[in-house]
Amino acid sequence: MIRQTVATVSLDAIQDNLRAIRAMLIRDRTATERRPAVEATPGPPGVIAVVKANAYGHGAAAVGPALEAAGASMLACADIEEGVVLRQAGVSIPILVFGALSVSDLDGIFEFTLTPTVSTPAAARALERIARRRELRLRCHLKIDTGMNRLGFRHDNLRRTLPEVLGSAHLEVEAVYTHLATADLPESPFLDEQRHRFEVALAALGAMGLRQPRRHLANSAALLRDARTWGDWVRPGLLLYGIVPPPLAADLGLRPALSLTSRIVAVKGMRTGEGVGYGLVWRANGPRTIATVPAGYADGVDTRMSGRASVLVRGQRVPVIGAISMDMMTIDVTGLDVSPGDEVVIIGRQGNAEITAREVAAEIGTIPWEVVCRLGARIERRYA
Repeated sequence: MIRQTVATVSLDAIQDNLRAIRAMLIRDRTATERRPAVEATPGPPGVIAVVKANAYGHGAAAVGPALEAAGASMLACADIEEGVVLRQAGVSIPILVFGALSVSDLDGIFEFTLTPTVSTPAAARALERIARRRELRLRCHLKIDTGMNRLGFRHDNLRRTLPEVLGSAHLEVEAVYTHLATADLPESPFLDEQRHRFEVALAALGAMGLRQPRRHLANSAALLRDARTWGDWVRPGLLLYGIVPPPLAADLGLRPALSLTSRIVAVKGMRTGEGVGYGLVWRANGPRTIATVPAGYADGVDTRMSGRASVLVRGQRVPVIGAISMDMMTIDVTGLDVSPGDEVVIIGRQGNAEITAREVAAEIGTIPWEVVCRLGARIERRYA
């Protein structure tokens, strides 16, 4: 059995997107007026390619090696399990684990040569214990909380919390980073506030003996907005997959890497006043032709698409109607000559028409990260 709903991922597009980002970094770092305020080593920053959440739904086991081949300095994932998947896929460059580690089974960090983030005292102590037992010195990245208030050592309390970490005999702090809360909100001044707090924190760390660590704080949005956030590495995620974080714009020549397609499995006529789907939330206001598509919320098709979003059939936009169920959705194809087997594009291009993940997100009131990350495990990923 072959399911009709398929995600097709272009690894070439992902690699080209990484190269486009690197070209921008090289070009813009050389401009004197855009030299970073966060002190960095000479030359353009490297790229920590973010592949958490199964490479934003694109498939980490395939995307990770492709990004390594295209020149990524490092990959980043959410937890140890994601890092293991990347190593088993053949990735050899450093892999940074973003997540909290204080309640994790940490052996995978050592067995698969992963780079942990130290973001809490408990994580530092747990890593120190295992590194001491294994008689080795573990490289790690230190996370500073500059206002996101999730993970990280508070920027204004470092002299109390960090002496134990910096004095560890078995932990070597290779880099320091933070997470920006409002980089995709151009009207917010908090990006500058966080950048300033990070600079003050770096100075405090220097006074405590941490000399010239590598630095990184720019996600995709900050990368586009402010070269002063670049540091030694930048951390693009969404940009790698050809999606510009809304409401920002960028002319980098990026290509969307993922398309989501299915096929019509049934076509039928409806009379005036008849409804379709659970709850009969949509009713025909006249004679209509509808089609059933085997893609539902178990595949990651958001239920909010009904009545708001469109799909492409025969190069035309047609509306999604009725309640989206676990395995199926219905579309209004009135006026089109369609048959079972016709392709339906949920995300992607068909003929001269295109529906992007960013467009879908805007239509249903969410963010494009959610649209691509939630694609279901039962959807086959095909790589081109």
